[in-house]
Amino acid sequence: MELPFDATWTTIAIALAGAFCLGIAKTGFPGLAIVNVLIVAELFGAKNSVGIILPLLIFCDLIVYPLFRKYASWRQVWPLIPVIMIGVVIGYLLLDNVEEITSRRLIGVIVLLMLVLQLFREYKKDFLEHLPASKTFFVTTGLTMGISTMLANAAGSVYSIYALVKKMSKEDFLGIGARIFLLVNVLKVPFLTDLNLINVDSLLLNVLLLPGIVAGIYLGKTLIRIVPQRAFEILLYVFSLIAGVKLLFF
Repeated sequence: MELPFDATWTTIAIALAGAFCLGIAKTGFPGLAIVNVLIVAELFGAKNSVGIILPLLIFCDLIVYPLFRKYASWRQVWPLIPVIMIGVVIGYLLLDNVEEITSRRLIGVIVLLMLVLQLFREYKKDFLEHLPASKTFFVTTGLTMGISTMLANAAGSVYSIYALVKKMSKEDFLGIGARIFLLVNVLKVPFLTDLNLINVDSLLLNVLLLPGIVAGIYLGKTLIRIVPQRAFEILLYVFSLIAGVKLLFF
């Protein structure tokens, strides 16, 4: 069988591990999704990784959305979508006009920014909860989500900060997030297809990686119960720091 992107079966096995992490992330450990971003970017190139990961995310979203559809409503989502889509267009223009090395560094910056936001969210939660939910904050958050999701499929941490400031309940967080990411990810498809980042090779690779996604989704909850989440978090922070620096400087 001829593999896409001149990959080897070893490469596919490593990519399956990344897809497995993405599946786990959708079952209750969202920060782990960044591991998949880093693995795919390292294996197939920063730009290619954006087009490879998006259909996998949509597949996950289609599974997750029915689980959380009873929480929140579309009415709570619509105000943020136009601002996010402006960010998506900005990200699209950046992707269309940057070289591979620049794209790699941009993803490195985004990874490190997401890491900082995760740490800030964890250790400065009280401050975030009292941050004024101003129009400026609303627009900045939407634009940042759009740009980061377009350049690296990595807007989860930004959304978490937004949810803290808005003081969302856990149910609203899950329901609004499921709607936002499903809709925005679907709307990103024409942009990445136009850039030829979603193509025959990327879709064939998606088919090969689907077992990792399914395994992660269905085994994720069990694994998280067995392994302490704090251990997962520490490993994630360390791995993200090392990988982000590597993408940025090496």
